[in-house]
Amino acid sequence: MVVDLTQMKPDETGIIKELCGGCDFTKRVQGIGVRPGKRIRKVSSHFWRGPQTVEVDNMRVAIGWGMAKKIFIEVERE
Repeated sequence: MVVDLTQMKPDETGIIKELCGGCDFTKRVQGIGVRPGKRIRKVSSHFWRGPQTVEVDNMRVAIGWGMAKKIFIEVERE
């Protein structure tokens, strides 16, 4: 199942499938290690449209709500 980063549940993992944004957006998120094919784990999120904290390559990063809506992850849910 493919969802955007904001729809992932805390402590859920998945593989980054697609970055849906412009050139500047892509450069910015790839600069912090968020690239297609990487495994990502959602650490936490704020209740109302706040930053999403994720872990990629043992590094924790906070990503804003708008950017998180453009990052699509393939997760395995039952």
